[in-house]
Amino acid sequence: MIWGAFGAVHLLSLALSAAMILLLYLFLKKRSEKVQGQILFVLSFAGIGAIAFNLLQWGSPLEYLPLHLCSLAALLLPFAVKTNNRTVNNLLLLWGLGALIALVLNTEQANYKVFSWTFAFYYIPHTLEAGLVWLQFALKRAKLDAKCIPSTLGITLGAYTLVHGINVLINNYCQAHQVLDWAGNVIKVNYMFSITPTNPLLQAIYTRPYWYMFGILPIILVYLGLVYHKQLLKKKKA
Repeated sequence: MIWGAFGAVHLLSLALSAAMILLLYLFLKKRSEKVQGQILFVLSFAGIGAIAFNLLQWGSPLEYLPLHLCSLAALLLPFAVKTNNRTVNNLLLLWGLGALIALVLNTEQANYKVFSWTFAFYYIPHTLEAGLVWLQFALKRAKLDAKCIPSTLGITLGAYTLVHGINVLINNYCQAHQVLDWAGNVIKVNYMFSITPTNPLLQAIYTRPYWYMFGILPIILVYLGLVYHKQLLKKKKA
């Protein structure tokens, strides 16, 4: 059975992702804070497991470094759950959205077989990366704070800029030294899609490498505005 894109199987999988997070919330809200923390902390390592799987499975580590937004979120999630750090949890409200988008706009993964390790190590970690951070807030383990908007934007743009620089360095090195992937092609990485867009959302606002991503800033600001609308309205009235 192929996962597909926006077919019955894909849509069912999205519904299942939402159901998994909802059921997890209903289960955890009746448990003590200690038990909540223990369960969420264990689950938070799913993304790191997926990073390890991809690095080992495909034999091309340069192409599977943890430099996509989802992977960066996966690396931070255990820290966010363990410490309930205000800045990191609020940051992951944005970065976790990347995991949700990766599940919905699964263009490059549409050919995955549902009952395969490749699918499992993509689908389950992305579901948890998108959902666990919201559980942190729903279970009142973390607090929404509109004051974190500047740090969220600054860290995100800083990470994006750094990753773009890494993309350029890797691509230049691989081109100069003819470093090949498993198919015999010169390796060319595109972490955080800073070189070229690969899904319809990014293609719609594409201008040129690196700078085109700044076209998403208005969308990010609208999203953050919706997330923090109560605090922002309260501040405006004050």
